[in-house]
Amino acid sequence: MSFKQFFFGLFFSISFASNAQTNTKEVLFTINEKPYYTDEFSRIYKKNLDLVKDDSQKDLNQYLQLFVGYKLKVNKAFKLGLQNGAQYQSELKSYRAQLAKNYFNDTKITEELVEEGYNRLQKEIRASHILILVDENASSEDTLKAYKKIDEISKRTIAGEDFDNLAVEFSEDPSAKENKGDLGYFTAFRMVYPFENAAYNTQKGKISKIIRTRFGYHILKVNDIRANRGEITVAHIMILKPKPEETEKDGEKTINEIYKKIQQGEKFEDLAKQFSEDKSSASKGGLLNKFGSGQLSSDEFENTAFSLDKAGDISKPFQSDFGWHIVKLIQKHPVKSIDEMKNELENKIGKDDRSKKITASLNEKLRKKYTFKRDNKQYTLISKLVTNDFYESKWALPENAKDYTANLLTINTKKIDGKTFLDFINKQQKAGLKVKPLSKLVDAIYDNFLDEQLTAYYDENLENEFPDFANVMKEYRDGLLLFDLMEKEIWDRAKTDTIGLKKFYEEHKMEHLWKKRVEVTIASSTNQDIIKKAQALLKKNEKPQFIKDKLNVNNVINVMTNSGVFEEESDGLPKTMKYSLGVSDVFKEGEYYFVTKVDKIIPEGIKTLEECKGKIVNDYQQYLEQRWVDDLKQEFTVKINTDVFENVKSQLK
Repeated sequence: MSFKQFFFGLFFSISFASNAQTNTKEVLFTINEKPYYTDEFSRIYKKNLDLVKDDSQKDLNQYLQLFVGYKLKVNKAFKLGLQNGAQYQSELKSYRAQLAKNYFNDTKITEELVEEGYNRLQKEIRASHILILVDENASSEDTLKAYKKIDEISKRTIAGEDFDNLAVEFSEDPSAKENKGDLGYFTAFRMVYPFENAAYNTQKGKISKIIRTRFGYHILKVNDIRANRGEITVAHIMILKPKPEETEKDGEKTINEIYKKIQQGEKFEDLAKQFSEDKSSASKGGLLNKFGSGQLSSDEFENTAFSLDKAGDISKPFQSDFGWHIVKLIQKHPVKSIDEMKNELENKIGKDDRSKKITASLNEKLRKKYTFKRDNKQYTLISKLVTNDFYESKWALPENAKDYTANLLTINTKKIDGKTFLDFINKQQKAGLKVKPLSKLVDAIYDNFLDEQLTAYYDENLENEFPDFANVMKEYRDGLLLFDLMEKEIWDRAKTDTIGLKKFYEEHKMEHLWKKRVEVTIASSTNQDIIKKAQALLKKNEKPQFIKDKLNVNNVINVMTNSGVFEEESDGLPKTMKYSLGVSDVFKEGEYYFVTKVDKIIPEGIKTLEECKGKIVNDYQQYLEQRWVDDLKQEFTVKINTDVFENVKSQLK
């Protein structure tokens, strides 16, 4: 978390669940004749009421002074032109985009998709498929040709022909020749959404209807359905299959020798570091990232890993397509609850074809929400400018594109000219649209253009349509300015004004005092005999590290030491220790025995500037800020409507 984020967290909390204010809006005070209203004061006071710990800030009279001071600083920021800074503008834009996401989401559809995805995650499906490739933007002729081909194959499967043989013969998935179309086990979010839908809606042993995805047309056969095994973390030792020229290498013999070493008690991790030929995991003791079914390229490896029962269990050597392995179970990760997975599922939905449902829902709502009209005369003129070069991404904007400034689209009162649409058409060449003829292509592009412009209009008017959003953006806008101003006028000055800081320290040093302190070494152990040995070593003036090296043997930590200068009653000191020079008697607190060696007792005294610099700098910042606010009250004219304020106080109480 950056300091700026922390600053905003302290200054105000943000909630989209707050209720719109219904109080009468009156002018509470003015700064240079600029009005500030009761509704904003009441809203922010209520929102911050539970956040402030200082009761004085809950006092309405005090809070009004803080609020006026806040607005004075914002006015000063505007006077200095900080709102025009490139970094400020960029940060504000970024904050707004993040906040706006909440208003582009269809909660009902998102919740349905989360529930659907979670329910599907409870099952793993093993399916085979046959694919006939066709681009999603292909011409109607190519699309029909591909459909007829998959339709003929589908009919043959229904008639009883072997699905695997048909996959080998006809599927245009390159892997089908080897795996007969078998995709192994998978679960939700592993396949494109239309394919996943077909898999989860087809019974075991049955063949699906024809499916269209962005890759082409498919039919699939569900071979098996089982409960989701969750995810698993394992470590492995791997000996690669020998290359043809490695005639003397015997991977199977090597892996069996390593397995015998494990049985003899040698550590799995050490053997992995020494012998495993998986270089990406060997240095980590063979540790692999956690995985679920279908995420690796080896069924043998996955099945062996998931067959292990308890953490620490180690498999016998086994062979995969890549070589020989021994696997050690580190941890099994069962499927989480829907509440635990909600954020993760929402993120996956946002990156998945499922998100198109949310986008389509928003587009439909906006088309109903706003009045829009197309100028058909202008549209016809622009349509004629698009040529067949578009299909080869060679179409260029006409030289007189700038002349198309006449209105093409009106959304409520917003006018969008023809040049904007021409620019949009030009960018769409990268999408590889193949819709034919050209008239239908332009219509399809215009539909996308309309949805984009409606969305942009909606985004531009969020502040007008949603008071909560407007309030939060106003707070962010002011807060960003205030941060930049405070950094410029107070924080940086307090850090760099060495003369002023030293003078402030001299005036306040009696507020920064040390209690009695001791320079001490403390040894502790749960074993009384060990602590007596530590006591003897301390009496010989042995160093703490020597004591630990002497008493902590055979990988057992028998004694701990702690050295330093501690204030009286510090949490680092035993509560019953005596503040006297030399080595103490052994004493016990709770389960631990202690002995201390006090080398020096330092009396109470004033902290030096360096010793209390952090606190002094903080206090100096507050001092500068208060003086600065007093100066701002002289620079700007503040008028408070006392009658209105008294009314606000009675309402808030």
